[in-house]
Amino acid sequence: MLAAPLPTVEINPGPTPVAVVIWLHGLGADGHDFEPIVPQLRLPPELPIRFVFPHAPEIAVTAFGGQRARAWFDFNPAMGPDLPGMKKSASQIRDLIQNEIDGGTPAERILLAGFSQGGVMAFHTALYYPKRLAGILALSTFLADGERLATDKAAANANIPILMCHGAHDTVLPMSLGESSRVALVNAGYAVEWREYPMAHEVCRAEIRDISEWLQTVLGQTGLDGYLTLRPAANRMA
Repeated sequence: MLAAPLPTVEINPGPTPVAVVIWLHGLGADGHDFEPIVPQLRLPPELPIRFVFPHAPEIAVTAFGGQRARAWFDFNPAMGPDLPGMKKSASQIRDLIQNEIDGGTPAERILLAGFSQGGVMAFHTALYYPKRLAGILALSTFLADGERLATDKAAANANIPILMCHGAHDTVLPMSLGESSRVALVNAGYAVEWREYPMAHEVCRAEIRDISEWLQTVLGQTGLDGYLTLRPAANRMA
């Protein structure tokens, strides 16, 4: 039985978008969680980006005493990652990517972003996706299945741009998890940009500024006809 399509919150620029960012929320949140970040990014009008914020399915979460919450997979600290749940959600995220491709955006202009559990899914989906994607934005998160990279990683995304951001005072997902994930990715041959901030399990203004500049760099560089090549404006968030 096919899973129902994920409901989404969408923010569309006025002109035809030149890229799409699919942004995955964290455990217990929903697609509205990162909706307010779009205007804070202050992206230039020459780089119209469509943002898609899907709602994860509601499932029983072990860490919440079995209560139902929006989650990409079950979370049980004693058992480790819920790989079957991750596989199911990855299939639904791939459907979202395909919807954007069917709508006219090439796969290489689609970027996956995620916070916390959403970042786990951004890694789990993009690193094994068979078509070239634009990049991975991984916020306060970790790589849950790095051992697969040796045999299953997608050649199409071997050089995918990756930005990892983490808070030095994160007690939910300690920064050591992010750091060890970065090491695993580098050892597997990926180039990873790393940023750390004096914050907890959250997002701060300096991080938003860095994300904006990175998106402008990654999504402004293209070999496709009809798209502009932009340079990030260092003072755009001032």
